[in-house]
Amino acid sequence: QVHYVESGGGLVQPGGSLRLSCTASGITFRFDALAWYRQTPGKQRELVAAITISGGTTNYADSVKGRFTISRDNAKKTVYLQMNSLVPEDTAVYYCNRKGPPFFDWGQGTQVTVSS
Repeated sequence: QVHYVESGGGLVQPGGSLRLSCTASGITFRFDALAWYRQTPGKQRELVAAITISGGTTNYADSVKGRFTISRDNAKKTVYLQMNSLVPEDTAVYYCNRKGPPFFDWGQGTQVTVSS
């Protein structure tokens, strides 16, 4: 089993930046494509960005293309999400997990709030 711990969220003004980190336990990290997801109350969790095992290919939701960058460090078992030019619509709880389905257990996520 794999457990994820997300961090780096916070309150930021529109136009600001944040860098999220997600550290995983378990030996399968380097064998999984990974992704960042986000969820707001009353809505389904949505895929934000994904990255292949080697890190050579990335994909983004249309709403974040050109603003967010996903990366990974397999030696540190960590995946990152650099978020720039944040807008209020980016406000959500952000989670990482394998690019599923299926998914491993979800962590607690990290809250990102974009507000002036």
